[in-house]
Amino acid sequence: MKRLRVYVRSGCHLCDAMLAELDTSPQQGKFELEVVDILGRPELETRYGSRIPVLCTAGDEEICHYFLDETTLAEYFSQP
Repeated sequence: MKRLRVYVRSGCHLCDAMLAELDTSPQQGKFELEVVDILGRPELETRYGSRIPVLCTAGDEEICHYFLDETTLAEYFSQP
């Protein structure tokens, strides 16, 4: 099982939407999800700013941001 990380900000409607889509994604069951709230974390706020949510691999390679890109996510899971 792969591990994914999603950077969010509390109260962000796009973040809530991406989390809901991940819950119903066809890839569900293939990943464990770590949710990281950037609020109050200056280094993450500087890195991501308003470009959230950001879905990344466990190694912080970006998969997509703002909206869940199912095609890119499926491609990630097709890699060995």
